[in-house]
Amino acid sequence: MNDKIICGLKLTHDGGIAVIKGNQLIFSIEMEKLNNNPRFSSIPDLSIVKHILAEYDLEIEDVDHFVIDGWSGLEDSFIEARSNGNPVKLAVAGYREKALSANVFQPFDHDSLPIDNHVLAYSSYMHVTGHIAGAYCSSPFARANQSSYILVWDGGMFPRLYYFDAQKIAFQNLGPINFLIGNFYQVFASYFHPFSVANPQQKEDLSIAGKVMAYIAKGEVVPDLLDEYNSVLKEHLDLSLDFVHTFVKHLHNRRIKEKYREEDMLATMHQFLQDQLLEGLKNKLSKYPANERNLCYAGGCALNIKWNSALRNSGLLKELWIPPFPNDSGSAIGVACAKMITVSPDRWLDWRVFCGPKVQDSLEMDQEWSSMDCPIETLAGMIAENEDLPVVVLQGNAEVGPRSLGGRSIIASARSTSMKDILNRVKDREPYRPVAPICLEEDAPEVFNPGSPDPYMLFDHMVKESWLQKIPAVCHLDGSARLQTVNKAENPVIYRLLAEYKRHTGIPVLCNTSANFKGKGFFPDVKSVMEWGEVDLIWSDDKLHYHKHAKSLVKQYDTLTAT
Repeated sequence: MNDKIICGLKLTHDGGIAVIKGNQLIFSIEMEKLNNNPRFSSIPDLSIVKHILAEYDLEIEDVDHFVIDGWSGLEDSFIEARSNGNPVKLAVAGYREKALSANVFQPFDHDSLPIDNHVLAYSSYMHVTGHIAGAYCSSPFARANQSSYILVWDGGMFPRLYYFDAQKIAFQNLGPINFLIGNFYQVFASYFHPFSVANPQQKEDLSIAGKVMAYIAKGEVVPDLLDEYNSVLKEHLDLSLDFVHTFVKHLHNRRIKEKYREEDMLATMHQFLQDQLLEGLKNKLSKYPANERNLCYAGGCALNIKWNSALRNSGLLKELWIPPFPNDSGSAIGVACAKMITVSPDRWLDWRVFCGPKVQDSLEMDQEWSSMDCPIETLAGMIAENEDLPVVVLQGNAEVGPRSLGGRSIIASARSTSMKDILNRVKDREPYRPVAPICLEEDAPEVFNPGSPDPYMLFDHMVKESWLQKIPAVCHLDGSARLQTVNKAENPVIYRLLAEYKRHTGIPVLCNTSANFKGKGFFPDVKSVMEWGEVDLIWSDDKLHYHKHAKSLVKQYDTLTAT
């Protein structure tokens, strides 16, 4: 029986610590989800590893293998970190392989990891390897011992295709499917309103991509402009990671900005990259007709729900799997999986999405707030009777990955015509940003097209015409929605909330958006929400905390007992 303990570390942006015992994911803690840390935080000091292990009754000595995610460069490189406040330099594997013949699962072993008073042996795998392993090991294909392609399209690399043959237990490197680096999307946008910056070659904003995906609903795909993009690609493609800047320069030379609206340029850019993704994958798959047509997809580009849906609907694939942590938020899990693959017979990771930090106790509560017992069913009734009332919901362990899935969420009525504006205002977001719907899995096909199970908000759905007026808060400008479906087994508390809300209203849908300070990770505790002060109700594990402004509203529920 394999009961080895593996601790995966992602030290750079989207820093995290993940532990696997045997083939079970015990936890995955992202730094941005602790103490209201900024988005994309790195590990501040290696001493935190000891403290997080201790929260799960583990000690440094209990860990059989420490493993670190690789980073920049094609050779072994170094990451600057801190240990007990002192600067340290750690040798790690590079970003990706140099040649198709390279073994992406070759560990780079070292013996100088300083944690607390220990100096430990550790391994490092290339950054791309963590994406490969995390995507495949978390997939239903691994669980069923099936073969699968793995596509990785990350911000710093071309989209690269691999194949795992489950019968031969062998990985094959099939190379890039095109030569457009993953951050093309956000860097291109940084040249155009409203995302333009003074010097796109010097400043990279990791938060832009999601905003662009929302903003393009204001534009249209223009065929003539798409032809221009394809012409520039054909005539000027080079394999530099800076090609996006060259691409935009040639567009400027053609005076493109004078001919088209900038929102149309962005919408057409989205379509251009989608076409390149599908065409490149089609061409690559055609060379291997005997392979199983399953595909695991990882890297930051796998958060683009419209591309994901295009892949699923392309007819190229039998099944598509995208984990809820496809970007670097899953890198600690991924490198731990890489080690699991190399030191044990396990290929499948037994995991759950709610394995992040627990809700922290708030030792001091704000005097302007009161608390009372409140079952989740009572909260559903309150939301049903108060359509313009958002509620912060904190419960259990946080979600792994960038999407709030009901563990660290703001929940509200989707029936309110003003709710999208309310939520964008309290979150200080742009007015074009959409609000996601959360829906009972069994009812989703009635409300959305396709409405298929989507528990991690990774695909694009259209709100059916008969429902557009019923749930206006979750309808985007183009009628689309980033749907999350909920079933009783995977998300029991939110399932009960939705089921009771449906009993009151006949509507199986609520709004769901992340609960956090702007630019920071999810709220770790109730006290943080009170300090934020933008929402008057907080529900956490059968307790309702309410601001004095909401006292009269809460008094309507006289079956509750104040504590």
